[in-house]
Amino acid sequence: MKFGIQFFPDVGPHEKSPVDYFHDSLAIAEAAEPLGFSHIRTVEHYFTSYGGYSPNPLIFLTAVAQRTKRMRIITGALLPVFNNPLKLAGEIAMADALSGGRLDCGFARAFLPHEFDRFGVSMDQSRDRFNEGLEQITRLLEEEDVTCEGRFHSFKNVTSYPRPTQKPRPPFWIATSSSPESFVNAGRLGHGLMTIPLGSEKMAELIPLYRAAWVEAGHPGTAPVMIGFHMFCAETRAKAYAIARQPLNDYLTLLADAASGWSTRTSKDYVNYGATIAHLSAENFESSIAKGTAWVGSPDDVVRIAKEY
Repeated sequence: MKFGIQFFPDVGPHEKSPVDYFHDSLAIAEAAEPLGFSHIRTVEHYFTSYGGYSPNPLIFLTAVAQRTKRMRIITGALLPVFNNPLKLAGEIAMADALSGGRLDCGFARAFLPHEFDRFGVSMDQSRDRFNEGLEQITRLLEEEDVTCEGRFHSFKNVTSYPRPTQKPRPPFWIATSSSPESFVNAGRLGHGLMTIPLGSEKMAELIPLYRAAWVEAGHPGTAPVMIGFHMFCAETRAKAYAIARQPLNDYLTLLADAASGWSTRTSKDYVNYGATIAHLSAENFESSIAKGTAWVGSPDDVVRIAKEY
């Protein structure tokens, strides 16, 4: 088991300037390496305090790479639905070079209605855009003189520069949450699984689908799983709870606000997603502790929670 740090900004300019946010975040990232953390990860989101300080994770991660020597840098996750694959492939290879070959690329379909609306993209195209974008980016990184005739992007005889430092390309991860099809698809493709800590019972049902698909497709090695948890550790449980309660509740409130568009939306590519978001929106500090999706407490508490999950 490895441990890393994810930066998911839930901050706006009325709370902290971008200069101060990135100054503090880079300082944390730089301090994490000698403490033994294996990787730094950040998201791609837009337009609101929920993730909006990270519209391009590759920029932040490249800055992290200049302050560290060993840790992996991981996009968690890039959104092909809002990006041209020609541009994204070049940026991925550039970050791979600048980090000395320490980049891992997570990809996701996106899930916030307001982002789709502002980019002018139909949510009913989400899955098709993701699949096409991932395939085109893969080919652009692994091959030369690539020709693709896609539904959304087409190009002929393209060799993307710079070429990847890692061969044939950086490791890929697929971000999933609750769709069994997404878990199976990640395993079939032979990519790592990047998910969020739903109830342990739900993950105990979904992760085996991914691992079975990995084995069935004939991929070597062990199917890797990455799960992001809220975590805060202090000398005592009481102190940890006192410090962590409000920040976690604030984050969950921002998530609910950012995803509020689901209250009036449906999409064929997000079956029952409105109910899923409504369920997540009802979470708070106490429920997160009870379900083990937030690891908060004394050192002994956090070790116990990790083992139980």
